[in-house]
Amino acid sequence: MEKMKFKISIDAAKEKVWETLWNDTTYRIWTAIFSPGSRVETTWKEGSKVLFLNGENEGMVSKILAKKDNEFMSFQHLGMVDKDGNEDTESDQVKAWAGTLENYYLRSVNGGTEVSIEMDVADNYKDYFKKTWPSALQKLKELAEEDKILS
Repeated sequence: MEKMKFKISIDAAKEKVWETLWNDTTYRIWTAIFSPGSRVETTWKEGSKVLFLNGENEGMVSKILAKKDNEFMSFQHLGMVDKDGNEDTESDQVKAWAGTLENYYLRSVNGGTEVSIEMDVADNYKDYFKKTWPSALQKLKELAEEDKILS
């Protein structure tokens, strides 16, 4: 397991970037970089269950470990979800990475927002995330800055 970090500067206020990250419409757009049809199901409350799903309804089951609006969100990944909605938190494959964290930090910098992502990554996914996170963050930036202009 390795802790990977990704960062981008966005010319928009933290509140706008936060909304762009977690709003259903924009979330689906920037996370499509990882998997077409991506979506999230949750109440967005600290401690609540989170289902990160792809277009085939497969994905991960997680929980919101900590949340401070417009500043910080921490997800703890617990297991996998199959296309029938069955959750696996007990198999050896899942236990190898269960408990890993994915943290989002937003910080005001020079009138804009710096977004930092920190996540625990298994060796076999390092190359994938090195390639996809920068593209996903660029899409997030475009959405947040476009929304800023339109509002």
